[in-house]
Amino acid sequence: MSDTELRILLDMLRRESGERVDLLASTLHQLTHDRAAQSDDDEHDPEGVPLSAEWSRLTGLLEGAEDELRQIDAALERMDAGDYGSCANCGRSIPTARLRVRPFAEHCVPCAEKLGR
Repeated sequence: MSDTELRILLDMLRRESGERVDLLASTLHQLTHDRAAQSDDDEHDPEGVPLSAEWSRLTGLLEGAEDELRQIDAALERMDAGDYGSCANCGRSIPTARLRVRPFAEHCVPCAEKLGR
């Protein structure tokens, strides 16, 4: 996979991740608005999950999507700086196979395993 193909993949992932962040943030905002209008006694929808459980789930999903977006942005910055594809820990090249699977990887497999990432 060439650098151009990896750039296209990162750009596509960034768009998708950004859209996911926007959708989750909007949904969470609406839920927060709805939750503020109800008393604690009315929190549970008998035909669905409690609003607090849904709020917690959406918050976790949003945080994960925001983290992924940050990782993608950091990979694009490394690409622009000419550091993309080099392990941030040891400096060796990150194998293309790893970058295909995780294009925002910043560590080679041995370092990622050692660092628990």
